[in-house]
Amino acid sequence: MPREMVAIAGVELELFEDGAGPPLLLVHGAQGFVPEQPYVRMLSAGRRLIAPSHPGFGSSSLPDWIDAVDDIAYIYLELLDRLDVRQLDMVGCSIGGWIAAELATKAPSAVRRLVLSGPVGVKTGPIDRLDIPDIFATPQSDMERLLFHDPERMRMDPANLTDEQLAISVRNRETLALLAWEPYMHNPKLRHRLHRVSAPTLFLRGASDGLVSAEYLAAYARLLPNARIDTIAAAGHAPQVEQPEAFARTVLGFLDAGAMS
Repeated sequence: MPREMVAIAGVELELFEDGAGPPLLLVHGAQGFVPEQPYVRMLSAGRRLIAPSHPGFGSSSLPDWIDAVDDIAYIYLELLDRLDVRQLDMVGCSIGGWIAAELATKAPSAVRRLVLSGPVGVKTGPIDRLDIPDIFATPQSDMERLLFHDPERMRMDPANLTDEQLAISVRNRETLALLAWEPYMHNPKLRHRLHRVSAPTLFLRGASDGLVSAEYLAAYARLLPNARIDTIAAAGHAPQVEQPEAFARTVLGFLDAGAMS
């Protein structure tokens, strides 16, 4: 798979690019970016897919000055400058949806259309209650039920992973804790910036998502001036993995509705 390392602001960023056509930035979720997953090929058909691994995820380095999602949004703005991409579509999943939302508030004119799938990043409920279940305190068996519509089918056996894959998985989780532990899964300032997002925005949710509730997603969507919501059946928190065809069809249908010239 076409991957390279790119130096951006002191970060050695692992970058995947594939396809040709209008640019599409894919901002991955907490499990990291896996280019072999079927939805990746579907999104890159007819588009230039740009998919970096966040600092601290995959093979990307993690300088000690990066400790917030907001920092990563600035890294990606610089990456787009480096790639000479002035406007693009963007798809963010889970914590990647949070990064994508932050980026869209900082450079509204750079984002033509935006898809946020199971995004976190804002506080919508009472201050004394978590909006998102505590993933760091939840047993693995319970996490699988929160993450997937069909946990049995999606369960991954660590014995089938290489040492490198295991190391990356542990590193991804450590970085997630650094970025999202406190305040938990949100930036208190983001909700006050989302009115700046000018791009038409699609909020996506797997119907069986046990992490991001329908109520949370609806409250999130109301913070943006031009947003709508869609649901993918028989999918949990990662519909791109559990229902790749439906995910790609829904995303591309939304992006193509305002096709770039």
